[in-house]
Amino acid sequence: MYTPLIGITNFTSFEQVEEMSQVVKTHRLKGSQRQLHVGAMMSYKTLNGIPNRWQKVFPLKEKIAEIFSSDEVYNCLHYADYDDNFGLWQNLSRAISYGGLGIHAVQLDMIWPSPDGIKNGLHVSRKQLEVILQVGRKAFKQVRDDPQELVERLQDYDGIIHRVLLDKSGGEGIDMNAAELLPFMRAIKRRFSELGLVVAGGLGPETIHLVEPVLEEFPDVSIDAQGKLTNWDIGRNYLIKALELLR
Repeated sequence: MYTPLIGITNFTSFEQVEEMSQVVKTHRLKGSQRQLHVGAMMSYKTLNGIPNRWQKVFPLKEKIAEIFSSDEVYNCLHYADYDDNFGLWQNLSRAISYGGLGIHAVQLDMIWPSPDGIKNGLHVSRKQLEVILQVGRKAFKQVRDDPQELVERLQDYDGIIHRVLLDKSGGEGIDMNAAELLPFMRAIKRRFSELGLVVAGGLGPETIHLVEPVLEEFPDVSIDAQGKLTNWDIGRNYLIKALELLR
């Protein structure tokens, strides 16, 4: 089983990591195994120096190794490429290299990326990392929003990925609907019992309760948040409430 996580994907400096780590130390319930998922964003465009609308809110790629300096958290590079650009394994291995020595995982924010491309990129990077596959709105659409079709598609990634992130919000902060996600979670666990499950979608201090129906069936589920955490006061409140809810 994988360590259950509480994710924040807006980190742009190590000082923010230190601040949120202290929140975890102060508010994590006794006996809880929950760990802070420190997410740092990179895209195909920021990797390759192509101007884009996110470049002011994503960290500089040269700063990511510094963000991943703590060994007390789960350092995850979120690599986004929704356009399926050529050369996945080359770009992925280059992206991972910016994570430095502290990187623990890479999350693939893509639409059903090539399994061989993932495998080759990891091999070239020479790092032993957990791999999280995001299943977003368009990826759900490609399997016709059918749990069994999604499971069949995941078969291609067997032995390559370690966790699956289910997120229908499309990065727009749309609130998560547990009733929609639960059939997919059940199907995944029936077929891939060892895969870690992650859910996301509009989570913040005022919406963390949306996870409760999921927790009833999957108490070790991990969560991730980004869109509604527009400043670090909101991020701190989200983290405190998540630590109170998720054991």
